[in-house]
Amino acid sequence: MEKIIKAAVDRGASDLHIKAGDVFRARIDGKLVPLTKQRLTPDQTKAIAQRLISNDEDRGRIDKLRDYDCSWGMPGIGRFRVNILRQRSSFMIVMRVIPFDVPTFESLKLPAVLAEVANAERGMILVTGVTGSGKSSTMAAIINHINQSQHRHILTLENPIEFLHRDINCSVTQREIGVDTDDFRTGLRAALRQDPDVVLIGEMRDSETIDTAMKAAETGHLLVSTLHTPDAVTTVSRVVSMFPPEEQEIARLRLSEALHAVVSQRLLPRADGNGRAAALEVMICTDIARDMIKDGARTSELPDYIGDSREKYGMQTFDQHLIDLLTDGVVTYETALAASSDPKEFERQARSLRRRAAAAKPVAAAQAAEVKADDLSSMLPQ
Repeated sequence: MEKIIKAAVDRGASDLHIKAGDVFRARIDGKLVPLTKQRLTPDQTKAIAQRLISNDEDRGRIDKLRDYDCSWGMPGIGRFRVNILRQRSSFMIVMRVIPFDVPTFESLKLPAVLAEVANAERGMILVTGVTGSGKSSTMAAIINHINQSQHRHILTLENPIEFLHRDINCSVTQREIGVDTDDFRTGLRAALRQDPDVVLIGEMRDSETIDTAMKAAETGHLLVSTLHTPDAVTTVSRVVSMFPPEEQEIARLRLSEALHAVVSQRLLPRADGNGRAAALEVMICTDIARDMIKDGARTSELPDYIGDSREKYGMQTFDQHLIDLLTDGVVTYETALAASSDPKEFERQARSLRRRAAAAKPVAAAQAAEVKADDLSSMLPQ
């Protein structure tokens, strides 16, 4: 098992799938590919599941487990977030690879404005996107930036703990759900009594957790968390909709005051075939953005405001970042077009980009010829 897992990690796998009746599979550059030819039996899969469970009590009741989360690591191989589930009455295991090195904004090639976002004194920073879009890595980079540049107490609530943060300039307390505290709600309520400056919540799943998170932001804490939403507008709507109808108006008002930024991201295959690149939408809550969040009828205006605020505040829409990635040759035109929020407008901008590039070629060629002629004349005898 260790050899197969190591081979997958060496090939850059992000996830491993181990299922009774199937071969080992790994997600590499977004695609699920087979690693072995021999199919696993139910007993083999159960034995692997038992090996991955570190808690003796849970290991002893494996036949009663239906959905189970834990973490597993081995020197020389890596650390993993593990989910053990039942399907067709037998076990399946999904392992998410957690790199040993804590990511940075530079290593993830994220926009420079995220450093400004991370420097906030208080408020909510929501990192959003579908499953597997790199949210955990971006949150870890935010925590790493704070840890490197400030002197604060950072407290994380995770299920399970993923990236391990050392105490650098900050004191970092990492609590695992089910091991160090019962659940996110209990851990978050307790966190507010533990003198934190920054609180990271692995995921906000219900209105009570979101309510406590907003209270944390309202009382002067910086709170970082995730939601499975594709963009800023949907994020605002999702948070508000998690409250009962009679509480939604006040929830919208509180959110407009507590929110500091929404960072939404998608992972796209790179043009050179080596891994994936992150495309980000970044919204920073200025007074105008807060007014748009506060007024449900104006929330749909946020994308246009984000696009218009790029130069002044460093915000960006997905399509603006896609144009940047396309210009730099990071992704192909087909990939960028498929990921764009407004394909027709993106196509128009891409055509304009191509025309400017074509117009610049003759000028560049003429300048190169002129330089070459000057070089040649300097070499000739006078």
